[in-house]
Amino acid sequence: MKTKQDEKMNLLEEYMQEMKKQPYAESQLIGILHKAQELYGYLPEDVMEAIAYGMNIPAARIWGVASFYHYFNLEPVGKYTLSLCLGTACYVKGAGKILDRMREYLNVDVGQTTEDRLFTLQEARCLGACGLAPVLMVNDRIYGKLTPDSTIELLDKLKKDAK
Repeated sequence: MKTKQDEKMNLLEEYMQEMKKQPYAESQLIGILHKAQELYGYLPEDVMEAIAYGMNIPAARIWGVASFYHYFNLEPVGKYTLSLCLGTACYVKGAGKILDRMREYLNVDVGQTTEDRLFTLQEARCLGACGLAPVLMVNDRIYGKLTPDSTIELLDKLKKDAK
């Protein structure tokens, strides 16, 4: 009987086979890592080893690419990924205070996930929504014109919705 993990690996292997048909198959590595993260939620060590083997790329190269790009997660992430913009416009309008409040409220630092695996706190350099500064991206949704208090209200709503 196939497990969910087996199904995910089969999907990833099928995807890699398609990518190997492309000219310069090694140049498809970032796309393959994206697919793996889409399937698993992050990039587990055994999955990166399978990619190295399947694409005939040294494992060190896979790790180098995965650890270089901010988008890739090497550890499990929460249900909600919170990316607070710390770009100039957001920072000037109070993003630093929001970050301090979020760290205290969630009891995590940037790059960490709450014990209940509900939230992962990240920072971003610019989310391209400067007119709404300060902004927070929750998974793929942008929330703007935030204050420390309104941010905590949003987190409380997300907690309630997750139950």
